[in-house]
Amino acid sequence: MKQLILITSLIFLTNCSSNSIVKLGKKCTKIAADNTYEKSFVWIVDKKNIEDFSAKINRENCKINGEKS
Repeated sequence: MKQLILITSLIFLTNCSSNSIVKLGKKCTKIAADNTYEKSFVWIVDKKNIEDFSAKINRENCKINGEKS
């Protein structure tokens, strides 16, 4: 079952790579006005927005938000 999930995930991530870049690793957004934020280990980013992505979503925001490493 684990192998099936792994293969399916790899196929999904490979298909996304034509217009997008897959970023792996814990990254967070800044805290919003309503005291919420997004956190993920897998981010799919459009190639057009890759420069803005790193400025808005990064590991430092996780630390600022109080996440443990």
